[in-house]
Amino acid sequence: FIKNMITGTSQADCAVLIVASGVGEFEAGISKNGQTREHALLAYTLGVKQMIIGINKMDTTEPPYSEARFKEIVTEVSAYIKKVGYDPKTVAFVPISGWHGDNMLEASEKMPWYKGWETTRKS
Repeated sequence: FIKNMITGTSQADCAVLIVASGVGEFEAGISKNGQTREHALLAYTLGVKQMIIGINKMDTTEPPYSEARFKEIVTEVSAYIKKVGYDPKTVAFVPISGWHGDNMLEASEKMPWYKGWETTRKS
């Protein structure tokens, strides 16, 4: 996965990082040697300065489509990407369910608490 990721990322203007929200899955990805951390670091190192983060599998959280779980993941991922070099205020975090298509093409009624994201642009 990493070799293919490096090949594609070296030519990218923007990265879309998909983070699993399931209990155990997220924790494995954000752990010291997790792929979430590795992919974010590689993207920044390879010059990709814009990022969108999709928090996937929101349908599998407890309870399903949990705003609390989304906020927990945003907080933890924001802290890490800030260490890498990204400004979390310029990164869009979007709660999604790829399986059900929630928030993929249009706003999902299952996550009425998500109103979109507010960007902060660099001066």
